Amino acid sequence: MKTRTLIAGYVLALALFLFAQRHPGVSQPTGFHAVVDLTHSVDAGALVNSERLALSPEQFGTRIDAPARFARGLWTVDQIPTERLLAPLVVLDVSSHIQDQPDYQISVEDIAKWEQIHSQIPLGSVVMARTGWDSRWHSVKDYRNADGKGTMHFPGFSPDAAKFLVEGRDALGLGIDTLSVDRGASKDFPVRQYTLAHSVYQVENVANLDRAPASGGMVVVAPTKLESGSSGPVRILALVR
Repeated sequence: MKTRTLIAGYVLALALFLFAQRHPGVSQPTGFHAVVDLTHSVDAGALVNSERLALSPEQFGTRIDAPARFARGLWTVDQIPTERLLAPLVVLDVSSHIQDQPDYQISVEDIAKWEQIHSQIPLGSVVMARTGWDSRWHSVKDYRNADGKGTMHFPGFSPDAAKFLVEGRDALGLGIDTLSVDRGASKDFPVRQYTLAHSVYQVENVANLDRAPASGGMVVVAPTKLESGSSGPVRILALVR
């Protein structure tokens, strides 16, 4: 019994020594010097008011749509492969176009301009569009920007841009700082339908993209693991080199 106790003590001491050697101190992930939270806080009041939730989906906070939102048999939120939730981050800044064009659609030309500056978008990236629309977040009226007929007006991706990112750059996910990857006035949601059908997830109501790097960073997309869920809340972190 004494021998077993000595052996157990030795093993514990060795484990502690090895742990100390491998973990000299708390630090940022290797190669990164900062982490930017790209997530809006969830409105706690909305969570207990189902009527308000129904009327104000943006108050859910930052969200993810899984491919299953398009059709049964595709990945649900909990089925998205984990390796697709950590990827290079690309931020397309189109905010200069938005002030006079609330229905602006991110174009293939916008992508080409980004690549002229930063080189080709890395294959297997998550591509986020920074429109500046998150500055309206605290006003439901301004964020929805609906006209007299109830049609909302906010920017989104164009179908051509989405197709290029999926087929030409193998994007794993699309993100935007508005309610939807489609522009607000869209009736048939072509970008949502196309990307989800190709197993590309979407993140909406993204925050703080002005603090994220245009290129060179990584993104962690961490949805609540909702069994059989097609959509749900998500925490998004940008890792900055």
